[in-house]
Amino acid sequence: MLDLQLLREAHGGFCVARHEGKVVFVRGGLPGERVRAVVTAEGARHDTARVVEVLDPSPDRVEHVWPAAAREDVGGADLGHVRPAAQLTWKANVIADVMARIGGPAVVEALPGPTAVRAVGDPSVGSRTRVSFTVDDAGRLAMRRPRSHDLVAVREMPLAVPGLAALDLFAGAWGWVPGDRVTAVVPSGSPPVVVTGAGVLAAPGREAERRVRERVPHEGEELRYVVDAAGFWQVHREAPETLVHQVLAGAALTGGERVLELFAGAGLLTLPLARAVGARGEVVSVEGSRTAVDDATVTLAALPHARVRRARADARTVGRLPGPLDVVVLDPPRTGAGRDLVRAVAAHAPERIVYVACDPAALARDLRDLVGGYAITAFTALDLFPHTHHVEIVAVLQRHAGTGASH
Repeated sequence: MLDLQLLREAHGGFCVARHEGKVVFVRGGLPGERVRAVVTAEGARHDTARVVEVLDPSPDRVEHVWPAAAREDVGGADLGHVRPAAQLTWKANVIADVMARIGGPAVVEALPGPTAVRAVGDPSVGSRTRVSFTVDDAGRLAMRRPRSHDLVAVREMPLAVPGLAALDLFAGAWGWVPGDRVTAVVPSGSPPVVVTGAGVLAAPGREAERRVRERVPHEGEELRYVVDAAGFWQVHREAPETLVHQVLAGAALTGGERVLELFAGAGLLTLPLARAVGARGEVVSVEGSRTAVDDATVTLAALPHARVRRARADARTVGRLPGPLDVVVLDPPRTGAGRDLVRAVAAHAPERIVYVACDPAALARDLRDLVGGYAITAFTALDLFPHTHHVEIVAVLQRHAGTGASH
Protein backbone atom coordinates (compact mmCIF):
# COMPACT_ATOMS: atom_id res chain seq x y z
CA MET A 1 0.00 0.00 0.00
CA LEU A 2 1.36 3.38 -1.03
CA ASP A 3 0.65 6.79 0.53
CA LEU A 4 0.73 9.18 -2.47
CA GLN A 5 0.29 12.84 -3.27
CA LEU A 6 -1.34 13.13 -6.70
CA LEU A 7 0.31 15.83 -8.78
CA ARG A 8 -1.44 16.26 -12.15
CA GLU A 9 -3.58 14.60 -14.80
CA ALA A 10 -2.01 12.23 -17.31
CA HIS A 11 -3.19 10.83 -20.62
CA GLY A 12 -5.25 7.68 -20.16
CA GLY A 13 -7.30 8.69 -17.12
CA PHE A 14 -4.43 8.55 -14.64
CA CYS A 15 -2.97 10.98 -12.14
CA VAL A 16 0.80 11.23 -11.78
CA ALA A 17 2.48 10.62 -8.44
CA ARG A 18 6.00 9.76 -7.29
CA HIS A 19 7.12 7.17 -4.78
CA GLU A 20 10.73 6.73 -3.79
CA GLY A 21 11.85 8.44 -6.98
CA LYS A 22 9.66 6.35 -9.29
CA VAL A 23 6.68 7.61 -11.29
CA VAL A 24 3.34 6.03 -10.41
CA PHE A 25 0.27 6.37 -12.65
CA VAL A 26 -2.80 6.21 -10.42
CA ARG A 27 -6.41 5.44 -11.35
CA GLY A 28 -9.36 6.77 -9.37
CA GLY A 29 -7.83 9.97 -8.04
CA LEU A 30 -7.77 13.71 -8.74
CA PRO A 31 -4.89 16.19 -8.83
CA GLY A 32 -4.11 17.57 -5.38
CA GLU A 33 -5.47 14.61 -3.46
CA ARG A 34 -3.54 12.52 -0.94
CA VAL A 35 -4.54 8.89 -1.29
CA ARG A 36 -3.66 5.35 -0.38
CA ALA A 37 -3.24 3.19 -3.46
CA VAL A 38 -2.43 -0.40 -4.29
CA VAL A 39 0.01 -1.22 -7.09
CA THR A 40 -1.65 -3.14 -9.92
CA ALA A 41 1.33 -3.39 -12.28
CA GLU A 42 5.06 -2.81 -11.91
CA GLY A 43 7.34 -1.62 -14.69
CA ALA A 44 10.96 -0.70 -15.15
CA ARG A 45 10.20 2.99 -15.59
CA HIS A 46 6.88 3.40 -13.79
CA ASP A 47 4.24 1.57 -11.79
CA THR A 48 0.45 1.60 -12.12
CA ALA A 49 -1.80 1.81 -9.07
CA ARG A 50 -5.43 2.16 -8.03
CA VAL A 51 -6.86 4.36 -5.28
CA VAL A 52 -8.35 2.40 -2.39
CA GLU A 53 -8.71 5.24 0.13
CA VAL A 54 -8.89 9.02 -0.21
CA LEU A 55 -7.18 10.81 2.67
CA ASP A 56 -7.52 14.42 1.48
CA PRO A 57 -10.29 14.67 -1.14
CA SER A 58 -10.41 17.23 -3.91
CA PRO A 59 -13.39 19.63 -4.00
CA ASP A 60 -14.00 18.22 -7.50
CA ARG A 61 -14.62 14.70 -6.16
CA VAL A 62 -18.25 13.52 -6.33
CA GLU A 63 -20.05 10.25 -5.76
CA HIS A 64 -19.20 7.97 -8.65
CA VAL A 65 -21.76 8.01 -11.46
CA TRP A 66 -21.72 4.19 -11.40
CA PRO A 67 -20.92 3.19 -7.80
CA ALA A 68 -21.01 -0.54 -8.44
CA ALA A 69 -18.45 -0.25 -11.23
CA ALA A 70 -16.17 1.83 -9.02
CA ARG A 71 -16.49 -0.64 -6.15
CA GLU A 72 -15.79 -3.66 -8.35
CA ASP A 73 -13.10 -1.85 -10.40
CA VAL A 74 -14.87 -2.25 -13.74
CA GLY A 75 -13.61 -0.26 -16.74
CA GLY A 76 -15.73 2.14 -18.78
CA ALA A 77 -16.13 5.13 -16.44
CA ASP A 78 -12.64 6.04 -15.27
CA LEU A 79 -13.59 9.68 -14.55
CA GLY A 80 -16.96 8.86 -13.00
CA HIS A 81 -15.74 10.21 -9.64
CA VAL A 82 -14.94 13.65 -11.09
CA ARG A 83 -17.37 16.58 -11.14
CA PRO A 84 -18.55 16.97 -14.78
CA ALA A 85 -17.16 20.50 -15.18
CA ALA A 86 -13.83 19.32 -13.77
CA GLN A 87 -13.79 16.46 -16.29
CA LEU A 88 -13.68 19.09 -19.03
CA THR A 89 -10.75 20.84 -17.35
CA TRP A 90 -9.00 17.49 -16.89
CA LYS A 91 -9.27 16.71 -20.60
CA ALA A 92 -8.19 20.21 -21.64
CA ASN A 93 -5.09 19.95 -19.45
CA VAL A 94 -4.22 16.57 -20.92
CA ILE A 95 -4.57 17.86 -24.49
CA ALA A 96 -2.30 20.83 -23.79
CA ASP A 97 0.25 18.60 -22.05
CA VAL A 98 0.28 16.01 -24.81
CA MET A 99 0.71 18.66 -27.49
CA ALA A 100 3.65 20.14 -25.64
CA ARG A 101 5.39 16.84 -24.82
CA ILE A 102 5.00 15.16 -28.21
CA GLY A 103 6.02 18.24 -30.13
CA GLY A 104 2.71 18.98 -31.77
CA PRO A 105 1.80 22.55 -32.67
CA ALA A 106 1.27 24.97 -29.82
CA VAL A 107 -2.51 25.00 -30.15
CA VAL A 108 -3.03 27.00 -26.98
CA GLU A 109 -0.90 29.85 -28.31
CA ALA A 110 -1.96 29.52 -31.95
CA LEU A 111 -5.66 30.11 -31.37
CA PRO A 112 -7.53 32.80 -29.43
CA GLY A 113 -8.10 31.75 -25.83
CA PRO A 114 -7.00 28.60 -24.05
CA THR A 115 -7.67 25.10 -25.24
CA ALA A 116 -11.03 24.02 -23.81
CA VAL A 117 -13.28 21.01 -24.03
CA ARG A 118 -16.89 21.61 -24.98
CA ALA A 119 -19.57 19.60 -23.21
CA VAL A 120 -22.02 17.72 -25.41
CA GLY A 121 -25.37 16.87 -23.86
CA ASP A 122 -26.19 16.40 -20.18
CA PRO A 123 -23.64 14.15 -18.44
CA SER A 124 -26.07 13.41 -15.61
CA VAL A 125 -28.09 11.11 -17.86
CA GLY A 126 -27.01 8.15 -19.97
CA SER A 127 -25.76 8.97 -23.45
CA ARG A 128 -24.33 5.74 -24.89
CA THR A 129 -26.37 4.17 -27.67
CA ARG A 130 -24.09 1.15 -27.91
CA VAL A 131 -22.83 -0.86 -24.93
CA SER A 132 -20.95 -4.16 -24.98
CA PHE A 133 -20.47 -6.99 -22.52
CA THR A 134 -18.80 -10.39 -22.33
CA VAL A 135 -20.76 -13.32 -20.90
CA ASP A 136 -18.98 -14.92 -17.93
CA ASP A 137 -18.84 -18.63 -17.10
CA ALA A 138 -22.05 -18.32 -15.06
CA GLY A 139 -23.97 -16.90 -18.04
CA ARG A 140 -24.05 -13.34 -16.68
CA LEU A 141 -23.29 -10.12 -18.55
CA ALA A 142 -19.88 -8.94 -17.42
CA MET A 143 -17.17 -6.36 -18.11
CA ARG A 144 -13.41 -6.52 -17.74
CA ARG A 145 -11.28 -4.79 -15.19
CA PRO A 146 -8.94 -2.18 -16.71
CA ARG A 147 -5.90 -3.71 -18.42
CA SER A 148 -7.04 -7.17 -17.38
CA HIS A 149 -8.87 -10.23 -18.69
CA ASP A 150 -10.73 -10.62 -15.37
CA LEU A 151 -14.50 -10.47 -15.78
CA VAL A 152 -16.85 -8.82 -13.28
CA ALA A 153 -20.61 -9.45 -13.55
CA VAL A 154 -22.73 -6.29 -13.87
CA ARG A 155 -26.42 -5.79 -13.22
CA GLU A 156 -26.94 -2.30 -14.61
CA MET A 157 -25.62 0.13 -17.21
CA PRO A 158 -26.40 3.70 -16.07
CA LEU A 159 -24.22 5.19 -18.83
CA ALA A 160 -26.58 3.95 -21.57
CA VAL A 161 -29.51 5.85 -23.05
CA PRO A 162 -32.86 5.15 -21.37
CA GLY A 163 -34.01 3.10 -24.37
CA LEU A 164 -31.70 0.30 -23.30
CA ALA A 165 -34.10 -0.59 -20.50
CA ALA A 166 -36.62 -1.88 -23.06
CA LEU A 167 -34.29 -4.80 -23.82
CA ASP A 168 -34.24 -5.98 -20.17
CA LEU A 169 -30.73 -7.32 -20.68
CA PHE A 170 -30.11 -8.30 -17.09
CA ALA A 171 -33.13 -10.59 -16.83
CA GLY A 172 -32.61 -14.33 -17.13
CA ALA A 173 -34.76 -14.80 -20.23
CA TRP A 174 -31.98 -14.17 -22.73
CA GLY A 175 -30.00 -17.31 -21.89
CA TRP A 176 -26.58 -15.85 -22.65
CA VAL A 177 -23.86 -18.22 -23.86
CA PRO A 178 -20.65 -18.12 -21.76
CA GLY A 179 -17.79 -16.47 -23.63
CA ASP A 180 -20.09 -14.70 -26.09
CA ARG A 181 -19.82 -11.01 -26.88
CA VAL A 182 -23.10 -9.12 -26.43
CA THR A 183 -23.67 -5.62 -27.81
CA ALA A 184 -26.88 -3.70 -27.22
CA VAL A 185 -27.73 -1.09 -29.87
CA VAL A 186 -30.30 1.67 -29.41
CA PRO A 187 -30.58 3.40 -32.82
CA SER A 188 -32.25 6.76 -33.33
CA GLY A 189 -34.46 5.56 -36.19
CA SER A 190 -35.43 1.96 -35.43
CA PRO A 191 -36.11 -0.29 -32.39
CA PRO A 192 -33.30 -1.48 -30.10
CA VAL A 193 -31.53 -4.74 -30.95
CA VAL A 194 -28.93 -7.03 -29.44
CA VAL A 195 -25.98 -8.42 -31.39
CA THR A 196 -24.64 -11.80 -30.23
CA GLY A 197 -22.66 -14.61 -31.78
CA ALA A 198 -25.97 -16.10 -32.87
CA GLY A 199 -27.08 -13.00 -34.81
CA VAL A 200 -29.20 -9.90 -34.25
CA LEU A 201 -32.14 -10.18 -31.85
CA ALA A 202 -35.02 -7.86 -30.99
CA ALA A 203 -35.99 -9.92 -27.92
CA PRO A 204 -35.05 -13.34 -26.53
CA GLY A 205 -35.44 -15.82 -29.39
CA ARG A 206 -36.76 -13.21 -31.84
CA GLU A 207 -34.52 -12.29 -34.76
CA ALA A 208 -34.23 -8.73 -36.06
CA GLU A 209 -32.99 -7.11 -39.26
CA ARG A 210 -29.23 -6.93 -39.58
CA ARG A 211 -29.31 -3.22 -40.44
CA VAL A 212 -30.59 -0.54 -38.12
CA ARG A 213 -31.71 2.99 -39.04
CA GLU A 214 -30.05 6.15 -37.82
CA ARG A 215 -31.38 9.69 -38.18
CA VAL A 216 -29.23 12.80 -37.75
CA PRO A 217 -30.66 16.34 -37.62
CA HIS A 218 -28.78 18.78 -39.83
CA GLU A 219 -29.70 22.30 -40.93
CA GLY A 220 -33.41 21.84 -40.28
CA GLU A 221 -33.57 18.52 -42.11
CA GLU A 222 -32.94 14.89 -41.22
CA LEU A 223 -30.11 12.83 -42.63
CA ARG A 224 -31.01 9.14 -42.86
CA TYR A 225 -28.61 6.21 -42.73
CA VAL A 226 -28.61 2.44 -42.69
CA VAL A 227 -25.94 0.86 -40.51
CA ASP A 228 -25.07 -2.75 -39.79
CA ALA A 229 -26.05 -3.44 -36.18
CA ALA A 230 -22.55 -4.75 -35.48
CA GLY A 231 -20.83 -1.97 -37.43
CA PHE A 232 -19.25 1.23 -36.18
CA TRP A 233 -21.40 4.24 -35.34
CA GLN A 234 -20.73 7.08 -32.93
CA VAL A 235 -21.71 5.97 -29.42
CA HIS A 236 -22.90 9.24 -27.84
CA ARG A 237 -26.50 9.95 -28.84
CA GLU A 238 -25.63 13.54 -29.85
CA ALA A 239 -22.24 12.76 -31.40
CA PRO A 240 -23.42 12.27 -35.01
CA GLU A 241 -25.18 15.64 -35.16
CA THR A 242 -22.32 17.40 -33.35
CA LEU A 243 -19.60 15.97 -35.59
CA VAL A 244 -21.53 16.63 -38.78
CA HIS A 245 -21.94 20.27 -37.74
CA GLN A 246 -18.27 20.69 -36.76
CA VAL A 247 -16.83 19.00 -39.85
CA LEU A 248 -19.11 20.80 -42.31
CA ALA A 249 -18.30 24.12 -40.67
CA GLY A 250 -14.60 23.36 -40.97
CA ALA A 251 -14.83 22.18 -44.57
CA ALA A 252 -16.57 25.47 -45.53
CA LEU A 253 -17.98 24.03 -48.74
CA THR A 254 -19.85 26.33 -51.11
CA GLY A 255 -20.62 23.86 -53.91
CA GLY A 256 -18.66 22.24 -56.70
CA GLU A 257 -15.61 21.19 -54.64
CA ARG A 258 -13.78 17.87 -54.85
CA VAL A 259 -13.52 16.26 -51.42
CA LEU A 260 -11.57 13.21 -50.28
CA GLU A 261 -12.81 11.48 -47.14
CA LEU A 262 -10.59 8.88 -45.48
CA PHE A 263 -11.73 6.30 -42.90
CA ALA A 264 -15.27 7.10 -44.01
CA GLY A 265 -17.07 4.32 -42.14
CA ALA A 266 -20.75 3.91 -42.93
CA GLY A 267 -21.02 7.40 -44.40
CA LEU A 268 -21.89 9.61 -41.42
CA LEU A 269 -19.88 12.50 -42.89
CA THR A 270 -20.03 11.40 -46.52
CA LEU A 271 -23.74 12.11 -46.86
CA PRO A 272 -23.69 15.77 -45.69
CA LEU A 273 -20.42 16.39 -47.56
CA ALA A 274 -21.99 15.11 -50.79
CA ARG A 275 -25.06 17.26 -50.25
CA ALA A 276 -22.87 20.30 -49.61
CA VAL A 277 -20.74 19.99 -52.78
CA GLY A 278 -23.80 19.28 -54.92
CA ALA A 279 -23.95 17.54 -58.28
CA ARG A 280 -21.19 19.82 -59.67
CA GLY A 281 -18.78 18.52 -57.04
CA GLU A 282 -17.52 15.11 -56.01
CA VAL A 283 -16.86 13.27 -52.77
CA VAL A 284 -14.54 10.27 -52.86
CA SER A 285 -14.86 8.24 -49.68
CA VAL A 286 -12.33 5.56 -48.78
CA GLU A 287 -13.08 2.84 -46.23
CA GLY A 288 -11.57 -0.59 -45.66
CA SER A 289 -14.54 -2.37 -44.06
CA ARG A 290 -16.73 -4.21 -46.55
CA THR A 291 -19.72 -3.96 -44.21
CA ALA A 292 -19.34 -0.21 -43.79
CA VAL A 293 -18.91 0.29 -47.54
CA ASP A 294 -22.07 -1.73 -48.21
CA ASP A 295 -23.99 0.41 -45.72
CA ALA A 296 -22.65 3.67 -47.17
CA THR A 297 -23.52 2.54 -50.70
CA VAL A 298 -27.15 2.08 -49.67
CA THR A 299 -27.26 5.40 -47.81
CA LEU A 300 -25.71 7.31 -50.73
CA ALA A 301 -27.59 5.59 -53.55
CA ALA A 302 -29.37 8.80 -54.58
CA LEU A 303 -26.11 10.80 -54.78
CA PRO A 304 -24.04 9.47 -57.70
CA HIS A 305 -21.38 12.15 -57.19
CA ALA A 306 -20.51 10.46 -53.88
CA ARG A 307 -18.11 7.69 -54.89
CA VAL A 308 -17.57 5.03 -52.22
CA ARG A 309 -14.33 3.06 -52.56
CA ARG A 310 -13.39 -0.01 -50.55
CA ALA A 311 -9.66 0.32 -49.97
CA ARG A 312 -7.15 0.84 -47.21
CA ALA A 313 -6.90 4.47 -46.22
CA ASP A 314 -3.14 4.61 -46.62
CA ALA A 315 -0.44 6.54 -48.45
CA ARG A 316 -0.50 4.18 -51.43
CA THR A 317 -4.24 4.61 -51.98
CA VAL A 318 -4.07 8.39 -51.60
CA GLY A 319 -1.02 8.64 -53.86
CA ARG A 320 -2.91 6.95 -56.69
CA LEU A 321 -5.88 9.31 -56.54
CA PRO A 322 -6.00 11.95 -59.26
CA GLY A 323 -6.01 15.59 -58.21
CA PRO A 324 -6.83 18.26 -57.56
CA LEU A 325 -8.46 18.00 -54.12
CA ASP A 326 -10.06 20.99 -52.47
CA VAL A 327 -10.74 19.49 -49.04
CA VAL A 328 -9.61 16.33 -47.26
CA VAL A 329 -11.56 14.98 -44.28
CA LEU A 330 -10.05 12.18 -42.24
CA ASP A 331 -11.26 10.39 -39.14
CA PRO A 332 -8.59 7.77 -38.36
CA PRO A 333 -8.66 5.16 -35.59
CA ARG A 334 -7.07 5.76 -32.20
CA THR A 335 -3.59 5.10 -33.57
CA GLY A 336 -3.85 8.11 -35.87
CA ALA A 337 -3.23 8.50 -39.59
CA GLY A 338 0.54 8.12 -39.45
CA ARG A 339 3.36 10.07 -41.10
CA ASP A 340 3.20 8.42 -44.54
CA LEU A 341 -0.53 9.01 -44.97
CA VAL A 342 -0.36 12.57 -43.65
CA ARG A 343 2.39 13.39 -46.13
CA ALA A 344 0.49 11.76 -48.98
CA VAL A 345 -2.53 13.95 -48.15
CA ALA A 346 -0.36 17.07 -48.00
CA ALA A 347 1.19 16.21 -51.38
CA HIS A 348 -2.22 16.87 -52.98
CA ALA A 349 -2.09 20.38 -51.47
CA PRO A 350 -5.79 20.60 -50.54
CA GLU A 351 -6.97 24.03 -49.49
CA ARG A 352 -8.30 22.67 -46.19
CA ILE A 353 -7.83 19.54 -44.10
CA VAL A 354 -10.40 18.60 -41.46
CA TYR A 355 -8.96 16.05 -39.03
CA VAL A 356 -11.27 14.25 -36.58
CA ALA A 357 -9.24 12.63 -33.80
CA CYS A 358 -10.15 10.40 -30.89
CA ASP A 359 -6.66 10.44 -29.37
CA PRO A 360 -4.78 13.69 -28.66
CA ALA A 361 -1.36 12.01 -28.70
CA ALA A 362 -1.87 10.55 -32.17
CA LEU A 363 -3.27 13.88 -33.36
CA ALA A 364 -0.21 15.76 -32.06
CA ARG A 365 2.13 13.44 -33.95
CA ASP A 366 0.18 13.81 -37.19
CA LEU A 367 -0.19 17.59 -36.95
CA ARG A 368 3.55 17.91 -36.44
CA ASP A 369 3.98 16.71 -40.04
CA LEU A 370 1.42 19.18 -41.41
CA VAL A 371 2.08 22.53 -39.78
CA GLY A 372 4.92 23.42 -42.15
CA GLY A 373 2.46 23.96 -44.97
CA TYR A 374 -0.75 24.52 -43.02
CA ALA A 375 -2.05 26.73 -40.24
CA ILE A 376 -4.47 25.46 -37.61
CA THR A 377 -7.51 27.71 -37.91
CA ALA A 378 -9.86 25.82 -35.60
CA PHE A 379 -9.31 23.29 -32.82
CA THR A 380 -12.43 22.06 -31.07
CA ALA A 381 -12.36 19.40 -28.36
CA LEU A 382 -15.69 17.69 -27.67
CA ASP A 383 -16.71 15.65 -24.65
CA LEU A 384 -18.43 12.82 -26.51
CA PHE A 385 -17.37 10.28 -23.87
CA PRO A 386 -18.48 11.73 -20.51
CA HIS A 387 -17.13 10.02 -17.38
CA THR A 388 -14.16 8.65 -19.32
CA HIS A 389 -10.79 10.13 -20.24
CA HIS A 390 -11.62 9.95 -23.95
CA VAL A 391 -12.20 13.09 -25.98
CA GLU A 392 -12.92 13.84 -29.65
CA ILE A 393 -11.08 16.67 -31.40
CA VAL A 394 -11.87 18.38 -34.70
CA ALA A 395 -8.88 20.29 -36.08
CA VAL A 396 -9.17 22.45 -39.21
CA LEU A 397 -6.03 23.29 -41.18
CA GLN A 398 -5.78 25.92 -43.90
CA ARG A 399 -3.02 25.78 -46.52
CA HIS A 400 -0.55 28.65 -46.40
CA ALA A 401 -0.74 30.89 -49.46
CA GLY A 402 1.70 29.81 -52.12
CA THR A 403 2.42 26.45 -50.50
CA GLY A 404 2.07 23.47 -52.80
CA ALA A 405 2.84 20.81 -50.21
CA SER A 406 3.80 20.59 -46.56
CA HIS A 407 6.97 18.54 -46.87
